[in-house]
Amino acid sequence: MEFRISHKDPDSRARTGLITTAHGEIPTPVFMPVGTAASVKAVHQRELEQDINATVILGNTYHLYLRPGTEVLQQAGGLHRFMNWARPILTDSGGYQVFSMAANRKLTTEGARFASHIDGSYHLFTPEKVVEIQRVIGADLTMAFDECTPYPCDRQQAEKSMELTHGWLARGIRHFEKTQPLYGYTQAFLPIVQGSVYADLRKQSASFIASRNMPANAIGGLSVGEPAELMYEMIELVNSILPEDKPRYLMGVGTPVNLLESISLGVDMFDCVMPTRNGRNGMLFTRNGIIHIRNARWKFDFSPFEPESGLYVDQTYSKAYLRHLFVSGERLAAQIASLHNLGFYLRLVEEARQRIREGSYHRWKQKIIPEISNRL
Repeated sequence: MEFRISHKDPDSRARTGLITTAHGEIPTPVFMPVGTAASVKAVHQRELEQDINATVILGNTYHLYLRPGTEVLQQAGGLHRFMNWARPILTDSGGYQVFSMAANRKLTTEGARFASHIDGSYHLFTPEKVVEIQRVIGADLTMAFDECTPYPCDRQQAEKSMELTHGWLARGIRHFEKTQPLYGYTQAFLPIVQGSVYADLRKQSASFIASRNMPANAIGGLSVGEPAELMYEMIELVNSILPEDKPRYLMGVGTPVNLLESISLGVDMFDCVMPTRNGRNGMLFTRNGIIHIRNARWKFDFSPFEPESGLYVDQTYSKAYLRHLFVSGERLAAQIASLHNLGFYLRLVEEARQRIREGSYHRWKQKIIPEISNRL
């Protein structure tokens, strides 16, 4: 994996760059649609590629390990071939999923023992096993196994969790370096900064992660309930320590405003289920604000979701038609809304890249945030 910075905004830490992987190039800043179980929910791979030009998508180690399982994935030749996706893939290590099952898992220095949400069977994830699973999956960008603390959590818990994550990282790197890719192309291994919302722990974790000298670095444990301003404070602190010449990936974030603010703090990569999950529940993100399409006010509105034309803007369907689909329980509703929201997110980061190249990102961000935050 290679990364090259091309432009920097003069009034913020925003920058554009290009990540090069075995399956193609990823212009940054980038938003990665979440395809947890080898599928971006309600969206066809053809639509991801042709309609909204997603340059990279996400898979999840925990879910893919449980179903369809590593035997199926290996016989298929890896996740790219299994799901017919020729562009880059990043896989989350499953740490967040294990974290979210607090009642059904036990953490030790060895790893995490957990009960499957599918059939209740017990499994053990170690840093080494997570590396091996991701070798089988074959993602271009793979993540170290970590523990994500909840918010709030006390400092003692946060410190213990951070130390566990650091210990797991050292083991994961060693195992990654002594194993080989399975499908004839290289993979990258990314460490994750933890430390909850404690500035001294975040500094310590960022320094430890930076010292590992991996090709990219991730920031985890945020957007778990803490106030947005506290999240931005932690991002700014961590990015002042992580090396500037490597991509910074903010995991699981977030709203369109979160993306724009974090880009200004030097973040390059994002993922979040929000555009598809909220879309399936009738919330649309638009350039003029947020639409709850089930509301009666849209019943006779035959205008498109986005009044302006432009890249990735679908003017095929009206608000009235989409409201009808939702009220009627038609499956097409989720497909249209999910694709629209993903298109909005990708269009937003594309415009961010353009504004950074022009040197006007900070001014543009200040102007657009109130507009896209408006509740219509």
